[in-house]
Amino acid sequence: MMPGELFHWLAEIGAGFLLGSVMFSEIIPRRVLHIDIEAVSDDGNPGSGNVFLHCGPFWGFVCLLLDMAKGFLPVFCALHRLGPNHLLFCAVLAAPVLGHAIAPFNHFHGGKCIATAFGELIALLPVTWIVLVLAGVYILLSTVMKIPSTRVRSIAAFSLFGIIAAALLVRRSQLPIALGCVLISTVAVVRHRRPEDGKTPPRDA
Repeated sequence: MMPGELFHWLAEIGAGFLLGSVMFSEIIPRRVLHIDIEAVSDDGNPGSGNVFLHCGPFWGFVCLLLDMAKGFLPVFCALHRLGPNHLLFCAVLAAPVLGHAIAPFNHFHGGKCIATAFGELIALLPVTWIVLVLAGVYILLSTVMKIPSTRVRSIAAFSLFGIIAAALLVRRSQLPIALGCVLISTVAVVRHRRPEDGKTPPRDA
């Protein structure tokens, strides 16, 4: 690999991580509505689900779309600029969800990666429809198996998604995407398995 090409890959990975680290579901309620979503929610999670619950459907949809967009845009750009066939593409897929889970811009209090992961997988639609696997697993666990705990359901969904996606994509010789999906599922599972940080103290609006 030429140095210039490596630079482009590292730039895409770094941009995805930084964009993923922007916690729209924490920033918008705090800056626009003067609501500390982490303080008022039961689980302290800076995610769009809590925005729906505490700020209403309009702001919930805004934050949901932004959380999906920050996964979609880096993957979409890398897919069309660099292509999905280099092994480093798996790091492009991992970067936004990792940024969202770690959240260095939010005192390292990240979210649970669901919307961002779906945004990334939607960006892959020209290449693979693997997003339907994650959606299908979530629907199965929610409606057929009816797992009541959101945390347990998400751990199971991302675990199954990682296994199924890897098997399907390796069979289709899409190894970088397969590894990326495994990394996405690993980050999400670890984030959901981590004990809740609890509520953060209110911050000045």
